[in-house]
Amino acid sequence: MRTFVDDIAAHASVAPDRVAVTTPAGEVTYAELTARIDALAAVLRARGARPETVCAVAVERGVDAVVAPAAVVRCGAAFLGLDPEQPPARLAALARSGGAELLVTTSALVGGLDLPVPGPPVLLDRPGSTAGADGRPGGPLGERSLAYVSHTSGSTGEPSAVLVEHRGLDSYLRCIARDYGLGPETVALQLAPLGYDASLRDTFAPLLAGGRLVVVPRSALLRPEEFGAVVREHGVSALLSTTPSFLSFLAGQPDGARLLAGVRLVVSSGESLRPFLAAGGRPLVRGSLVNQYGPTECTMTSTRYAVPTRPDVLTDTVGTPIDGVVVRLLDAGMAPVPDGDVGEVYIGGAGVARGYRGRAARTAERFVPDPFGPPGARLYRTGDLARTGPDGLEYLGRGDRQVKIRGYRVDPAEVEGALLSHAGVTGAVVTSETDAQGRVFLVAHVTGDLAGTTDAALRAHLAAGLPPHLMPRRFVRLAQLPTTRGGKADRRALSQTGGRS
Repeated sequence: MRTFVDDIAAHASVAPDRVAVTTPAGEVTYAELTARIDALAAVLRARGARPETVCAVAVERGVDAVVAPAAVVRCGAAFLGLDPEQPPARLAALARSGGAELLVTTSALVGGLDLPVPGPPVLLDRPGSTAGADGRPGGPLGERSLAYVSHTSGSTGEPSAVLVEHRGLDSYLRCIARDYGLGPETVALQLAPLGYDASLRDTFAPLLAGGRLVVVPRSALLRPEEFGAVVREHGVSALLSTTPSFLSFLAGQPDGARLLAGVRLVVSSGESLRPFLAAGGRPLVRGSLVNQYGPTECTMTSTRYAVPTRPDVLTDTVGTPIDGVVVRLLDAGMAPVPDGDVGEVYIGGAGVARGYRGRAARTAERFVPDPFGPPGARLYRTGDLARTGPDGLEYLGRGDRQVKIRGYRVDPAEVEGALLSHAGVTGAVVTSETDAQGRVFLVAHVTGDLAGTTDAALRAHLAAGLPPHLMPRRFVRLAQLPTTRGGKADRRALSQTGGRS
């Protein structure tokens, strides 16, 4: 089958000298990018990478972060993106649950990685011999072949590896390029952190459309003046992976509108856009603003909504399905609910992932047969509640404990497990709250002999294995945790106290 990497290579044939990637270190043309992709693909083939082989990719932001996953796809294998800035223990858990069989990294990073990946790593700066190998796929590559492995926060304390196939990834990236009018004139800024599936959208959608990708250190993106300077210097026209929290951050700056001057397209996803709109943020984006919705298990995005200049701030509209996606609102008996009634969101179509690696029971629970589709069709049960409005789907929140923190789906149980591994913690319940700006944050309620343990010490303990978005904003120390009549932690009671001890 034709992959998104083939689309990128086609631009190298037509316009080899067109700039593909701009970094502080210089520019890379489409011809140079494709040559680097093919060279690394040959190395990976020589090391045994084939269809269904999972290659962990741990590289810093820059051209390597484009070349490495594309080369994995080029040789027919599947990639697992790892952000080397995350704690080593976290990276090890992701590599283990993702079933990584090869590691692609650099000599500067490999010493700090302790990953359960067999064999020596493939070093981009010292790739080794490619004798007898080429960059072509090592076996039949079909639409059901594995493309990449992503992760969601797991209720067992271990992240869940989601297996996404090419029929989902390739059709999705092309849909994004087509729907949003991306082309050779597009200049997109890579915003999403490496290792998260959103980074695939803002990295590869502009490249398969023949546009230019701008990659700068993440620290620059978090400083308003530096962010604005990057946008102006490079003529950035598209931001494909922003979160409402980031938009609210920009809106809070004295010259927020100037920071996005010239940007014609802003795509938001990961959490509710409603607080940003209700706070009057729409004028910040002078061009098109698109609100996207979709879980990792359905290849990032399932619906989208073009936000008008005067939006309805009373609803969180996420719009209509993208091409090839089916969205159904069903009741507890999996019967369709009438328009306007609340139902659980079930998603079907090309974007539905294969399932969770090594978790057959959870896969069977969340990926269910579609009673209204053709034979073999499946639906992903999201746990989200919604209703149908005049402009499409209106998101109403989650029906279970999982929440969105700064764009990432989080299961508080994962944080609870990490807290309970502390020697002084005897009980832990993590709840979520919303501040005055509409931002969701975590509160950790803990028991145990913690008189000599500061909040900073608890944060340091968590930081050894969890990324920043899983860090509680507050710690509440209790003599004992309230329980329900059934003996379970009474999370509702803890939430109603507002985090007071």
